[in-house]
Amino acid sequence: MEITQGVGFDTLGLSPEVMRALGKKGFELSTPIQAGCIPPMLEWRDVTAKAPTGTGKTFAFGIPIIEHIDQESDQVQAVVLAPTRELALQITSEMRELAQYKPGIRMVCLYGGQPIGRQIDTLKKRPQIVVATPGRLQDHMKRRTVRIDKVQTAVLDEADRMLDMGFIHDVTKLLDQMKSRKNLGLFSATISREVMDIAWVYQRDPVEVTVRAEEENKPDILQYRLEIPVQDKVDAVERILRQEQLDRVMVFCNTKGNAERVAKLLQMRGVDAQCIHGDIPQDKREKVMAKFRRGELRVFVATDVAARGIDVDDVDAVFNYDVPEENEYYVHRIGRTGRAKRRGTAYTFVTDYPSMVRLNNIAKHTRNEICPVRFGEDGQLAPVGDK
Repeated sequence: MEITQGVGFDTLGLSPEVMRALGKKGFELSTPIQAGCIPPMLEWRDVTAKAPTGTGKTFAFGIPIIEHIDQESDQVQAVVLAPTRELALQITSEMRELAQYKPGIRMVCLYGGQPIGRQIDTLKKRPQIVVATPGRLQDHMKRRTVRIDKVQTAVLDEADRMLDMGFIHDVTKLLDQMKSRKNLGLFSATISREVMDIAWVYQRDPVEVTVRAEEENKPDILQYRLEIPVQDKVDAVERILRQEQLDRVMVFCNTKGNAERVAKLLQMRGVDAQCIHGDIPQDKREKVMAKFRRGELRVFVATDVAARGIDVDDVDAVFNYDVPEENEYYVHRIGRTGRAKRRGTAYTFVTDYPSMVRLNNIAKHTRNEICPVRFGEDGQLAPVGDK
């Protein structure tokens, strides 16, 4: 079923504790994906949900999970799998907020790059909810530091991305060991062949929920294309930051080397910028991300994989320093701005003919209008054709 409208959270039969947590965040009306997924998941139905990034998927599965937890039990009752540590941490943070008035609920986040001993200590506190990357959860299974045979709800978030990253064998092994599972939620921006295979094998009569990136669900994002020489790209970022008085932006690069270089060159120009990528130690990455979330960092430079799970509502603009390699990356990148009913802006730099062809292909397949602009004689950005 396709959902286009949200509903009042007070119509969903939620507990006073969860309603209080939602009220504290100022949420009264659900997003469409939440309206479509919360009722069937509360009834222990399997759900396959296709929705764009930034539409509130975490609460769509997080609320039913929190409502189902038996606070007296010390068994793991729910497992949420995510493709990257950043997304796993983000999910854990949001679910902790949902559970803040249910003090008996314990959860743990398991991911690679953090000392396994620290995670084993947390597991000794007998959490009922485990949020994890598939590889690290498999490590704990082999060490017998966690048991998932009593898990009732399993969720794969960004399922397409997770399976595309080569986690399919880990995921199926984990699902096979959840002998008590009552329902499985698959949440994905696209329903790939691999996602369909998992649904076919592991779900029974799933409720299919689709939210299209249209009308009120489609972020309000002005998208611009700027053709400039490679050597002028950092100058262009700095100029646009100054002219548009942008306070908080994300700059996306295709490579770790570019991310490092852009951050350093911006710093040399007096711009408060830091970067994250896969080679930066996890504790440092988390500090940079926390700083950006708190609004204490003006420019956040990242590669696509490293930036998964950065969920900030008020990013003023996104810069595609490099044209992304895949259409989906473009959608994920620009989706960081234009959230929470605010208008956002995305700038994509084009330096040669192949990148122009790729961007035209992205515009066609994602149905986005990307307007060509240039720096005019007065130094200000103007539509191509204007003086």
